[in-house]
Amino acid sequence: MRVHVTYAGGTIGMAESDRGLVPGADMRAWLSEVAALAGLEGSSIGFSQIDPPIDSSNAGPDQWRALVDDLARHRDEADGFVVLHGTDTMAYATSAASFALSSFGKPVVFTGAQLPARCAGSDAYSNTVGALTAVLSGQATGVSLFFGRHLFRGCRVTKRSTWDFEGFESPCAAPLACAGAPWKWSAADEGACGWPDPLAYRRCDIAVVDVVPGVSTARIESAVTPLPEAVLVRAYGIGNAPCDEPGFPELFEGLAARGVPIVVCSQCAQASVALGRYEAGTAFPSDGSVGARDMTFEAAYAKTAFLLSQGLRGRDLMAWMGRSIAGELSA
Repeated sequence: MRVHVTYAGGTIGMAESDRGLVPGADMRAWLSEVAALAGLEGSSIGFSQIDPPIDSSNAGPDQWRALVDDLARHRDEADGFVVLHGTDTMAYATSAASFALSSFGKPVVFTGAQLPARCAGSDAYSNTVGALTAVLSGQATGVSLFFGRHLFRGCRVTKRSTWDFEGFESPCAAPLACAGAPWKWSAADEGACGWPDPLAYRRCDIAVVDVVPGVSTARIESAVTPLPEAVLVRAYGIGNAPCDEPGFPELFEGLAARGVPIVVCSQCAQASVALGRYEAGTAFPSDGSVGARDMTFEAAYAKTAFLLSQGLRGRDLMAWMGRSIAGELSA
C-alpha cells in the first residue's frame, strides 16, 4: 500500500531558536527513521512539504487551500495520506479538509505532537506511527485525526489540552478507533452527502461573537461593524442569549434583514443547539439564524467558510448548515 505524507508545520517539526520554537527540523529524514523503526519499509512512503512550514497559529484559509492542493496533486500516487500539522488549529484544519475532500475517495489522517520530534519523550513517533497504521489498515475513510491512542472523525474534534498526550477529544461522536493490540474499530459514520468538485477556500469575513454575562449590545454591534459575510455566535447552553438586554434581539434581526446568516453554536463541549427551546433562545430571529446542532465550534466555523467559498449566502447557506457534508452532524 502506498502512503504519502505531507508536512504542513507545527510543533512536531520544530527546533529551538533564539525566538523560541520555530519550524526547522528535517522531517523527510525523520520520517525515514520512523518508517524503518516501525517496520514499514515494505510500504511505499512519499513525502511533500507545504512551503514554508508554519506554526499552525498562523494557519488560515490560504494554508487550507495549499494543503488541499498538495493532497490533490499527489492523489494518484498513493492509496492513503498522512498530514503532519500543528495542534493549535488542527481541529479547524481537519474540519476544513473534511468538507473540501468529502469526495476525495482516499483516507487522509492528520496527526501532530505536543513535543518536537527530536525532543526526548516526544509523542511524535507514536502519533505518526498511529496515523500510518490507521491508513495502512484499510479501514480508515474520509478525513480523520489520530492523536494519543484514538482515531477521530476530522470534523468532530476539538483540542482539549496543551500538554496531555491525549490532546484531542470528540465530545459528540465516538472515536473511529482506539489503538491497542489489536486496534478496536467502530462502525463508520453514515449519511454524509459529500460535495463534488468544491471551489477553493478563500479568506471570508466571518464575525465571531461570544455571549458573556453583562455583554452590551453596543459591544456586540462593534464586532459586526462593518457588515460581515456571516456571524457565528457562541451562545449559552442550547443556544440561549440575554434576550432582555436592550437592543440585543433587534441587532440580530437587523443583521438577518440585511442578508447576513447567523449561525448559533454552544459554548458547551457537549450540546445540541435548539433555538427557541427557551425564551432566551428567541434572542435570535427565527428567520435568519440557524443552530449548529452538535457541531463543534471549529467545524461550524470551517463549514461556514467552506459554504461562503462555494458562493452560498443567506438562506441557502443556512439550509446547508443543517445537512451533513462530511459527517459533522449527528443524524
